[in-house]
Amino acid sequence: MPENWQNNTTVITILFACAMGLSFALIAWLISKALAAVPAEDREYKDPAPIGFRVIWWPIQWISFYISGFIAGKTYATLLAKLRKAGLDYCISPAQFIATRMLSASIVAILFYWVLGSFDNAKLGESGIRASLYWEVVTFGVLLGWFYPAIWLRDRLAARQRELFKALPFYLDIITLCVEAGLNMQGAMNQAVIKGPKGVLRDEFQRVLRDIRAGKPRATALTDFAQRLNEPSIVNFTAAVIQAENMGMSLGPILRAQADQRRSERFLRAEKLAMEAPVKMLFPLIAFIFPCTFIVLFFPIVMKFIHSGL
Repeated sequence: MPENWQNNTTVITILFACAMGLSFALIAWLISKALAAVPAEDREYKDPAPIGFRVIWWPIQWISFYISGFIAGKTYATLLAKLRKAGLDYCISPAQFIATRMLSASIVAILFYWVLGSFDNAKLGESGIRASLYWEVVTFGVLLGWFYPAIWLRDRLAARQRELFKALPFYLDIITLCVEAGLNMQGAMNQAVIKGPKGVLRDEFQRVLRDIRAGKPRATALTDFAQRLNEPSIVNFTAAVIQAENMGMSLGPILRAQADQRRSERFLRAEKLAMEAPVKMLFPLIAFIFPCTFIVLFFPIVMKFIHSGL
């Protein structure tokens, strides 16, 4: 009887191992088939993606292929507008950005789980408190990983906007000087790209010139330029240039007026930020600096009263 039981146990173990092996093989085959179904992306005409995206690019491409059909049209359009304004519409698609958020949430959650587990070798679930702590940390990691790409995109938009306000008058001055020297608008933009500093406007003017060389009308290329950046100063500049060209007016005075107006706007914006600085410093001043100052001033007095017996 014991020998028969031992033989039955061995047979069951072998069958269970075979079933597990077949299950893993089937899962691996399904995953490989799903990955093979993802077509290769033609990035010959696209700009390089940021370094953080290139590190995990293959998983991003795989996930984006399968989630692209589930993205709502409004969400897709909103995200595409943000990527276009951030200068990333020729780098990544909205589906790839959402795939990045999903992948980032998974990676950060796994990383937090591993870091928490490295402090305690006990297995998960031995106590309700430890299991709850693991779930809280993993949930925090998922939320942090999900929102970090959106925060990065928001900071990139803000940095590009600051750089645009700072560099626009200088580029308009170069374009104005070139137009007054006898160049046409396209030649003036080309000289601005060559002579101007690296940054947002240089890349955008290069893109305008690239569109014009590809056969797009100059007015359409400038309109697309304004729509990409979606800033009032750029919209006013492009509208003035297009209107002057349509009416046959001289571009020199119009461009000089635009440059002066943008310079005045930059000065007013800097003045506004300078006036906001004291208000922004009020909370850290009250919460951190004043308590430390009072401690330094009153501690010797308090200690003197304590030692004097009062």
